Amino acid sequence: MAMSVMMSDILVQAAFISTMLFMFLWMLNIPQSLFNKFRYREKSSYAAKRHFVRGAELLARSRSTADRAAATILANSAVEHADKSIAVNPKDAAAHILKALALDLQGFTTSALEALNAALSPLAAKSLSDGEKSDALFKRAEIKMKLMSKGGDEGGVESAVADLVESVRLKSDNAAALRLLGECYEKKEMKEEALKAYLDSVKIEPKSAKAQAALVRLGAGSGSS
Repeated sequence: MAMSVMMSDILVQAAFISTMLFMFLWMLNIPQSLFNKFRYREKSSYAAKRHFVRGAELLARSRSTADRAAATILANSAVEHADKSIAVNPKDAAAHILKALALDLQGFTTSALEALNAALSPLAAKSLSDGEKSDALFKRAEIKMKLMSKGGDEGGVESAVADLVESVRLKSDNAAALRLLGECYEKKEMKEEALKAYLDSVKIEPKSAKAQAALVRLGAGSGSS
């Protein structure tokens, strides 16, 4: 009985101390600060997503319009919304990728590559699934090849191959990455590797005109066998 009373007294004292501690912290504005910080984070997260969605809509409209001037204005607006999203949450790779796609659409290849580098940096890449990362690596390799064709020095074919090999590792049915990998191997005069990449691409996407043409060019017929 005495032990029960003692435990009861201890619990009452603990509750009293906890209440006093909370009141003390409340006087220092600590609980309110934590609540406001959480509320700010939620609000910021919503703002970042809102800018991303708006930017994606503008990019889609830019791609679908035949008016070049209007397409440029829409793409510029998409970049602006991507930047606003990045300013709020720089760790979200999706906003960096959106910016890269909008810049690439306008022909700003070097800037597009920088945006993709940010998306695939250790800080942001964690937000991507394997499939999304595979697609981003393919796009970066594609842009590197564009730069090389323009005389830019961004690591050339070797760097693109590294991205594409990783892209295919992450998503084995990435037909576009396999096709571009075949092109890279052709440039490196690695015929057997190029043939295999093209054949694998055609197995996934039989109607790929570019891959089929490459197989014919390399003496592998239509690639249907």
